[in-house]
Amino acid sequence: MSTLEVKSIAAPTGYTLGMPAGHILQTVQGTYGTRVVSSSDTLADTGLTASITPSSTSSKILVTISQMGMDKRTNNAYMRIVTFRDSTQIHVATNQHMYTANTDGATSSCTWSYLDSPSSTSALTYKTQFSSTVNNAQVSVQWSQAESTIILQEVAG
Repeated sequence: MSTLEVKSIAAPTGYTLGMPAGHILQTVQGTYGTRVVSSSDTLADTGLTASITPSSTSSKILVTISQMGMDKRTNNAYMRIVTFRDSTQIHVATNQHMYTANTDGATSSCTWSYLDSPSSTSALTYKTQFSSTVNNAQVSVQWSQAESTIILQEVAG
């Protein structure tokens, strides 16, 4: 039996190495576990963020988010949560999460995936933002220091 050991692989001059479409080229993870509260219908950062630099403009970015400790304590209100790439909104995870018609509290979590096609080789920052759907109705994320997670995976195009 033979063993091949290499420290690096380089393409010959004039060629580039590439993985077949669909292969995962890199993975980045971000976490955040501090409670963030809002009583506004204007989107605010949850604190959850991660950055990735694609190696090719044909790459896609698979974004997987687990937003934990989503909480509301006010009647007739619910939470909106969205995903951004830099300053561009790319996905609405939910517009009507945890609606109750009474003042009973509601705590939940939400997990989703989104396949983004950024056509870029620049550093990209992904994050989540949230809001109450009613001004003056309090909502929060990472309730009780629940840790939210974002995973970014570059997928060869």
